[in-house]
Amino acid sequence: MSQFNKLVRFEADGAAHYGELLEARDNEYFVRGLEGSPFEQLVPTDRKYTLLAPIESTPLIVCIGLNYSEHAKEANLTVPTYPPVFTKPADALAGPFAPIPIHPDAQSHLDYEGELTVIIGKDALNVPEDSALDYVLGYTAGNDVSARNFQVPEASGGQYCYAKSFDSFGPIGHVVVSAAEIPDPQTMTLRTRVNGVVKQETSTGDMIFGVRKLVSHLSRGTTLRKGTVIMTGTPSGVGYFRKEFLKDGDIVEVEVEGVACVRNEIKFL
Repeated sequence: MSQFNKLVRFEADGAAHYGELLEARDNEYFVRGLEGSPFEQLVPTDRKYTLLAPIESTPLIVCIGLNYSEHAKEANLTVPTYPPVFTKPADALAGPFAPIPIHPDAQSHLDYEGELTVIIGKDALNVPEDSALDYVLGYTAGNDVSARNFQVPEASGGQYCYAKSFDSFGPIGHVVVSAAEIPDPQTMTLRTRVNGVVKQETSTGDMIFGVRKLVSHLSRGTTLRKGTVIMTGTPSGVGYFRKEFLKDGDIVEVEVEGVACVRNEIKFL
């Protein structure tokens, strides 16, 4: 499936293009342009420009709750038999370096959730675990931005979607690294910083339900369309349990070490 190693999108002449990330140095990104679609065929060109979200759009962002052992402990919650699943709408997708606009009603208890993020490369239905990674286009970093005031049980009845579904509450990027480059997604280091201070740091090996299990489970009787974004869960260290919430102007960075990063400024409206 792979026609790239590190997929990005960039803007040139008023239009968006796909590209292969060749080098990143001092916030400059050197890109070889790729015309076409990563889900069909890509043809090399040559360009160097500003990075956008690494995929143009998504049919759906699927999110997993309570998927790291240490996070389950800090939340004092029992891990269920199957992964808790909720979704973000397509308009929650945002670029890796774009500011995140925050509606006034979401500003009081705004939180970060750094996550390893998976992009589905072809439609998947009833996929067994042993072939699940064949349906993965690649991996990137993501931030499941959360308005906790809408998430607490007394406000939401235990439903997570609304608290996480505001526009731009799902930045991903800066690059999608081909699944062929990462044979085992459970061996990576995930790190989240707020204003340069590390708040979350863990191995993806602490995930309760790994990527293979997630793709298989999510495709059980339900078609995962190509381009679906799966945010695979956040580790311990979220702001809610620290009693630290994001403020206007804060910079949130989520890094999957050696793979991808997002760096977004919080902008209160």
